[in-house]
Amino acid sequence: MTSDRNSGLTRRTIITGAAIAASAFILPSAANPNSKIDLERFIRDCVEANKESEAQSAVLEVLASAVSNPKSVLSAVGAPTKAGIRVLHRSKTLTIFAAAWTPQMNLLPHDHLMWANIGIYTGREDNLLWRRENETITAYGAEALFEGDVAALPPDAIHSVTNPLLRYTGGIHIYGGDFFATTRTQWNPETLAEEPSDGAVIRNMFKRENERFSQREKS
Repeated sequence: MTSDRNSGLTRRTIITGAAIAASAFILPSAANPNSKIDLERFIRDCVEANKESEAQSAVLEVLASAVSNPKSVLSAVGAPTKAGIRVLHRSKTLTIFAAAWTPQMNLLPHDHLMWANIGIYTGREDNLLWRRENETITAYGAEALFEGDVAALPPDAIHSVTNPLLRYTGGIHIYGGDFFATTRTQWNPETLAEEPSDGAVIRNMFKRENERFSQREKS
């Protein structure tokens, strides 16, 4: 793991069980530090990168280049105003979406069953890493992702997520498959009992979170 916060830019990757080359980082043009990224081109580049033999590494390179200038992604995607997912691309082999977490939102432990790359363009995302052990899961590590950071998770990764800030967090999430058509697993936060999870479960989770945050704002 390396860090470079010169000129306010972060060039860091969190690698969990995946071999991602350090050359994955490409800085944006210094001449246009506040420019808006071309989302259509970004998506095309991700789709092409996903055809490479080391697909996750190649896609991470595209993502790291984009979020190394977080403001350019924020300008293109827009500032988050509620918890939710904006789908940018969906196919059998690749899913790309912008995800937003409300202030102090928590996501219970869950898996993906496919590789995942995450890049933060506003706010912060804290990840607690879990692994299966004796019919349950056990926490074994944690990583904090700041603006400009990217994370690479292998297909068997299990993590829970927290936005510790009093403002919204936004990130670009890329998965090596059809994220919404895959039945996955989540774990009850109190008992750690396994439960099924899919697109419908995720949508309901965001709905409940927005209702919770709305009520908190009114109180």
